[in-house]
Amino acid sequence: MTTTSPAAPPERAARRRGTPATWLRSGGLSRLAFALPMILVFLVFSWTPIVRSVVMSFQETNLLTPATWVGIDNFVAVLNDPLLGTAVRNTLCFAALALVVGFPIPILMAVLVSEVRRGKRVYSALAYLPVVVPPVVAVLLWKVFYDASPSGVFNTVLGAVGISPQPWLQSPDTAMPSLVIEATWAAAGGSIIIYLAALLSVPPELYDAAEVDGASIWRKAWHVTLPQLRNVIFVMLILQILATAQIFLEPFLFTGGGPNNATVTVLLLIYRYAFQNSLGGNYGMATALSVMLAMFLAVLSWVYFRLTNRWSTS
Repeated sequence: MTTTSPAAPPERAARRRGTPATWLRSGGLSRLAFALPMILVFLVFSWTPIVRSVVMSFQETNLLTPATWVGIDNFVAVLNDPLLGTAVRNTLCFAALALVVGFPIPILMAVLVSEVRRGKRVYSALAYLPVVVPPVVAVLLWKVFYDASPSGVFNTVLGAVGISPQPWLQSPDTAMPSLVIEATWAAAGGSIIIYLAALLSVPPELYDAAEVDGASIWRKAWHVTLPQLRNVIFVMLILQILATAQIFLEPFLFTGGGPNNATVTVLLLIYRYAFQNSLGGNYGMATALSVMLAMFLAVLSWVYFRLTNRWSTS
């Protein structure tokens, strides 16, 4: 009569599978050797600049003369800069306007395109077309549209309906909304494609049941589409928050931070520290503000994902 040894407990089997010897026998060394070049490239081109920037934030340097260690003086100088508060307020204003105007539009457009019976690919291509246009070209094109004279493109359209010419980029009251409109137009196409791809995963029977109940397109979007896209919307929201907090191209090319510093953002202020303050720039203050922005965005992202993980599982 033969006896069989009892099977190892699951905990012991798991520990055995996780030992270095088991990892080597399963080909772990060859996988590591295969991935090592990409890991080294990632470390050299991603983390080396990050570490160098952190070190530079504690130095006074213009990359022309030898750097001197100044400790937290760069951070103190940035916090004492009266323009920092203006840049933070402008960045928050841009982010708020972009979220109110620019975040719902891609969702709405994706829902409308998904409901189209014919020509869905054509509408998807048209929605994505602004993304194909180079950003600098798009800004320069819109700068022509924003001509404040009565013969400007937008002012001509407004004049046709009896509205007086608007100053657009020349007024502190309208400069920031003008930047938000262009940025929304330029970035909405990518979000629309992502939402359209996410809509393909929504079970069709949910829409069929809603149609049987007599739900309109808006009720289907509110009670079926949005709940099914909740996780995608959470991810897209934090991506847009991070993108709007780092806005640079539009204020730099449209207004240069004007008029009267009405469109100076945090990244534009970093650019001024680095390239417009003195001979060679003050890279210590620029990297100090960059580190402060990165830390703020990292904490914001951590808090956001903690909250959204709780909401998505509730």
